[in-house]
Amino acid sequence: MLVHVPVLTALLALLPQAHAQTCATINPAQPATFAPGYSGRVLMNGLKNPRGIIFDNQGNILTTEQAGYGVRYITLTDNGGTNVCVKSNKQLIADSSINHGIALTPDGKTLFVSSLTTVWSWSYDGTTGTVSNKKIVIQNMRNGGFHLSRTLLVPKASPDTLLVQRGSDGNIDTPAGQIGTARSQIRAFSIADIQSAAVDYTRGEVLGWGLRNTVGMGEDPRGGIWSVDNGVDDMTREGKDIHNTNPCEELNYHGVVNDTTDAIHGAHFGYPDCFAVWDPSVLPGSLAQTLKVGMPFVIGTPSAQNSDAMCQSRAAPKLCFPSHTAPLDIKFNANGTAAYVAFHGSWDKSPADGFRLSRVTFDPSTGMPVEPSTSTTAAVNVMWNANTAACPNRCFRPVNVVFGPGATGRLFLTSDTTNEIWVIGGAN
Repeated sequence: MLVHVPVLTALLALLPQAHAQTCATINPAQPATFAPGYSGRVLMNGLKNPRGIIFDNQGNILTTEQAGYGVRYITLTDNGGTNVCVKSNKQLIADSSINHGIALTPDGKTLFVSSLTTVWSWSYDGTTGTVSNKKIVIQNMRNGGFHLSRTLLVPKASPDTLLVQRGSDGNIDTPAGQIGTARSQIRAFSIADIQSAAVDYTRGEVLGWGLRNTVGMGEDPRGGIWSVDNGVDDMTREGKDIHNTNPCEELNYHGVVNDTTDAIHGAHFGYPDCFAVWDPSVLPGSLAQTLKVGMPFVIGTPSAQNSDAMCQSRAAPKLCFPSHTAPLDIKFNANGTAAYVAFHGSWDKSPADGFRLSRVTFDPSTGMPVEPSTSTTAAVNVMWNANTAACPNRCFRPVNVVFGPGATGRLFLTSDTTNEIWVIGGAN
């Protein structure tokens, strides 16, 4: 009957509008430039110095925020692509000491969060956004200096293991050269054991040491653990100031957690004596010709105990990044062809450098980077500040990055200086 046509026409007219609904635009505190094939927008602003970011098994975001806030629970409306909106958000955990690390067990039921001194666990319900049964699981991690972040990771390949990173006590932390200090290390803990009774950080199994401030950790699809390390500030060699372009920031490989037969398991990566070259041209004397990018060498003046040969017996980085760009996170795509590195940027370089998100290409057949360890072009920028001269105060500063649920090619990134979360499309 024709009397129903106007009603049907009206309903059909509404369908394209419903399908085309878009999230409200949030103007960024500082605009970003994207490489071809990538795009992005601010998902949320007004956070409290956001650092860690993860997804739970229900597709909700959890963040740690340093400015006395704690942990936030964020639900989303997903319209596809980067057209993602915040549906709701609330304070999940109120604790002013929480400062960076956050991780969930693969079943989504146990949440770990860190402060400078402590790792806690909670029973977690992602559907209701609630926690219960708080307990201390790792303790006694206090350091001096500025390296206060404690990064956490539960590897998918070893779901009963919690990895915990601890940085150095200052720029050059001489005691960190002794494994027993448990500084500048990544240690592995049995989740079953620490849930039974809290342990000191020194009780963990050493996955890697001699790592100055390895804030960023990630797992590749094979179960291999990778980290990005922040090199020393104000570096000299034989009295010459070489700090503006040395040392490199390191991409290090630590093997698969439960494979103790791998020689890299528990390896020493050189700190506090050894660092890898970024710019050989400024090195004194013949070193400018004999040392290549990525080769470890001694800081200061060599001695019989601390020589370049000794440094080159330590584990070397798989790749180098420009000095003082401050990588704080690394995450792999699902097929192992790329890793994305968040460069927070540093004060110890002129002109300022970092403040960007970059892509490193990997060979999934070998699990290793495509570029050689001597490369200076392995990190390809995908999102950056147009004017780094305005940094660090007037630019976004990437901290942590995470892939969203499903095979969508979307990344979510925290920027602590601008109190934002960005959603980025095209990440494959």
